Amino acid sequence: MLDQNVAVIATFIFYLAMMMGIGFWAYKKTVNSSDYFLGGRQLGPWPTAISAGASDMSGWLLLGLPGYALVAGYGSFWLAGGLLVGSWLNWLICSRRLRTYTIITNDSLTLPEYFSRRFEDKSKLLQTFSAFFILLFFLFYTSAGLVAGGKLFQTVFGLDYQIAVVIGTVCVVSYTLFGGFLAVSWTDLVQGLLMAAALVAVPIMAMDGSLNELTTSLADKNPNLLTVFTDMEGKEMTGIAIISLVAWGLGYFGQPHILARFQAASSNKDLTTARRISLVWTAISITGAIFVGLIGIGFVDANLGGVLEDSETIFMILVNSVFHPVVAGILLAAILAAIMSTADSQLLVSSSALAEDFFKQLIKPDAKSETVVLVGRLGVVGLSLIALALAFDPDSSVLGLVSYAWAGFGAAFGPVVILSLYWSRMNFLGALSGIIVGGVTIVVWKQLTGGWFDMYEIVPGIVFATIAIVLVSLVTKAPSDTMLAKHKEMKDKLSKL
Repeated sequence: MLDQNVAVIATFIFYLAMMMGIGFWAYKKTVNSSDYFLGGRQLGPWPTAISAGASDMSGWLLLGLPGYALVAGYGSFWLAGGLLVGSWLNWLICSRRLRTYTIITNDSLTLPEYFSRRFEDKSKLLQTFSAFFILLFFLFYTSAGLVAGGKLFQTVFGLDYQIAVVIGTVCVVSYTLFGGFLAVSWTDLVQGLLMAAALVAVPIMAMDGSLNELTTSLADKNPNLLTVFTDMEGKEMTGIAIISLVAWGLGYFGQPHILARFQAASSNKDLTTARRISLVWTAISITGAIFVGLIGIGFVDANLGGVLEDSETIFMILVNSVFHPVVAGILLAAILAAIMSTADSQLLVSSSALAEDFFKQLIKPDAKSETVVLVGRLGVVGLSLIALALAFDPDSSVLGLVSYAWAGFGAAFGPVVILSLYWSRMNFLGALSGIIVGGVTIVVWKQLTGGWFDMYEIVPGIVFATIAIVLVSLVTKAPSDTMLAKHKEMKDKLSKL
């Protein structure tokens, strides 16, 4: 065990040194707020694609999703399918239009800034409410990553959970603080490739026999795990349960850290290439994660007496059991990669909301670019400390925290983003009502249980937000000629490509 820990520690140190090196390189190239928050809009197709996927999937891809597959069996394919289709549609529907529209609206750097300029919001209410929900839901999202880090260091090294969470937080904050968007995106490229490689290698090496033997072992343990229409207890899955799983895919349209990658691409042509790369990466990664959980069912039954206290640790247990300590160190670093690739993006988007949408717009409109970047960096530190406090509960579920934040962004921003890109009649009051109704619905629905309230809160959140946008826009003043002209300019630019 000591030899294994030494090998893993050495691998982690090397990996972190490499990430810090990328962060230092990015720091030297970061001059102004556009560089810090969007990398100067110069990302190529590979970092755009893999960074979007890696920042999306996070530690839950290696902990939460395998853990869910471990307890749900084939029923987890509903969740996987929804995520894959949702990711593809997000690239197809939003990427090129959002990048073009944010450039037309005076080079908007953040999502709240885009909303404000798109709808000529002189009151700054759109920017303020948007930034508020970004800070609220990202605290839960970031804390999920820190929980994953705590479970990693606790399981591998036997560290105290709270100490492990602190170590992970320091790792993430260090290079996000200095390198900004470039550091985040290029480290995401490395981390995303490592994650995909790990999710291919682990199920292949851990599977003792063929797929037929895997199916047989699952059937022997619990035949209910082999159907997508029943749960592990043999009860037929309700329509609400299936819709709730598939509806995870709807969340993509409102995730600020993913949408920022679309804005940062160097050209719309690169976005087309990036979409194809991202779809392949997502399909490989999600499939691998599901198979880690399915193979883990038989492994737990054969080696752990059929009992695993925390299902979200199955990836780590398989790695430690199957691979040589040096290889295990590399694969376990993939978990750290997954955690860092999302937590850094979330901290950066949150700090941009704090610096660009609160400080610059409401406190000091004439602030210099250097001052805004400084506030953003201080924001990274402050927000990480709050997320750290939320993550200190060792009983926290990675998947549970992610599902709440994912729903919050999907409902508060998803309908507003899509309709703002395609519907010229949408106005300021419609956008504002959609953000508020979507965000509030998530918070309220989460507290209710029984019947329809058991449905994943993202579904009612998106439905109510869309209704609010359409109704309020239609009964209030039509958009100005300037707004309509900008919308037409966006469509004209896309039609010429």
